[in-house]
Amino acid sequence: MVKLLRWLKHAFMPPWCWHLSFPSDVLDAIEKAVKHSESQHSGELRFAIENALSPGWVWHGMTARHRATEIFSNLRVWDTEENSGVLIYIQLADHEVHILADRGISKCVAQSEWDRIAQLMRHEFQQSRFREGSLQGIQEITRLLSKHFPAHSENTNELPNRPVIIKR
Repeated sequence: MVKLLRWLKHAFMPPWCWHLSFPSDVLDAIEKAVKHSESQHSGELRFAIENALSPGWVWHGMTARHRATEIFSNLRVWDTEENSGVLIYIQLADHEVHILADRGISKCVAQSEWDRIAQLMRHEFQQSRFREGSLQGIQEITRLLSKHFPAHSENTNELPNRPVIIKR
């Protein structure tokens, strides 16, 4: 029964629904926050929003966490000079937030820290505060990365700062 309900939620979620939670002004604020964040450390942030998964994927048991791993690869977050990419993945149909860090960062920051930040973001999102939750999450990530990966004199921007909307 749970599998069927989840499938229905993904199958019938309107493709434009993401825009209700993340309108242009919120996407602009996130882009600005990512740019500011990356000036304070040598990490690279990528913010991805996905409305819903393909119903076939849901039926076969794909989790939002597994999809986040795929997006991490597809967006080439792993392909930075210092293996310092971080993906913030928002999956709206399941109300999930996952933060994945590349191996260079994972050596210094435990997954429990990323999970804590994801939980803070989820809490804000449950209150329909998508701007606040996103900016708070970026701020927390900035704090961690600034501590472990301070900015270099030559701090190249390797990944786009604009949030990406994943469409099926």
